[in-house]
Amino acid sequence: MANTKILKTQKIGFQWETEDPFLFCAHHNDNFPTGNSEQGVAVPLSGRNLGSDFSGRDGFSMYHGTTVPGFPMHPHRGFETVTIVLKGLVDHFDSQGSSGRYGNGDVQWLTTGRGCQHSEMFPLIDQDKPNPAELFQIWLNLPAKDKLSEPKYKMLWSEDIPFIQFDGQDNNHASISIIAGRFSETSGLPPCDSSWANNPQNHVGIFLIHMQPFSEFTLPAVSETLLRNLYFYQGLHLITIDGKEIPASTRVKLSGNDRITISNGKEESYLLLLEGEPIGEPVVQYGPFVMTTENEIRETFSDYRNTQFGGWPWDRVDPVHNRTEGRIARYADGTIEKR
Repeated sequence: MANTKILKTQKIGFQWETEDPFLFCAHHNDNFPTGNSEQGVAVPLSGRNLGSDFSGRDGFSMYHGTTVPGFPMHPHRGFETVTIVLKGLVDHFDSQGSSGRYGNGDVQWLTTGRGCQHSEMFPLIDQDKPNPAELFQIWLNLPAKDKLSEPKYKMLWSEDIPFIQFDGQDNNHASISIIAGRFSETSGLPPCDSSWANNPQNHVGIFLIHMQPFSEFTLPAVSETLLRNLYFYQGLHLITIDGKEIPASTRVKLSGNDRITISNGKEESYLLLLEGEPIGEPVVQYGPFVMTTENEIRETFSDYRNTQFGGWPWDRVDPVHNRTEGRIARYADGTIEKR
């Protein structure tokens, strides 16, 4: 009999294939060495293509950074970024005048809307030990009616993110962090106002899953139109879905209208689940801009040339906070959150 719950399997690498309403998902996992006085890398960088280094050489990449790893000032329009930091720190600065430092379980939700510039640098604050970093960046589309909404971001601090667990054999359990959506009667924190995820009827779910050996959990049936993708991104053994064994580094497209039990093998496993009702509108993307028509893309380039989406109020394109700065968000309206 054909397996009707597993619709597709696919190997994954650095950048993962996604489906509407998601546009993009990247998994960054870098073993950064000790930091120097500038919070950059305290080892020679010769042989790297600085400014565009995705080599993974010696266990890490500099990305578009030349001193501090990360992504200096760049523009976006028409979608949202959800940045989930499992290890390490990210320094945020944007064209609205906001800034912050977050990490070690925190999530930043940024609606780029009608346009903003921001930077995402990975400061290496420890000078006496390595600075490992691991994060996901997920792009979530905005519907046409909200693509020119006001840019806005909010922090989902790790202490506030709902967390549930399901007991398995020998007191082992599967635990689920609810970044967005609802799971087993528990709802995640609200996203930004204009988000497709802000309407519960859109069933947007972003779930981080950790499975101890021989644990299991069950996905609920949601709807026939739900697009559901499970990414088994780290593990040394197999998980089993509807009787089929799945190795690590695999994307599994699943039915959205069936109860599906996921069982783990004899080693720990780590998964990310992305699901949601599709927006169902045309997607026209050119680099960091995502609109619904070619003409809107041309208008976006014109707007960016003329306005720089508010300019850049910072004195460098790759700013970082002081080494001793803690987890903090400073918003454009003057509000400050500290953790």
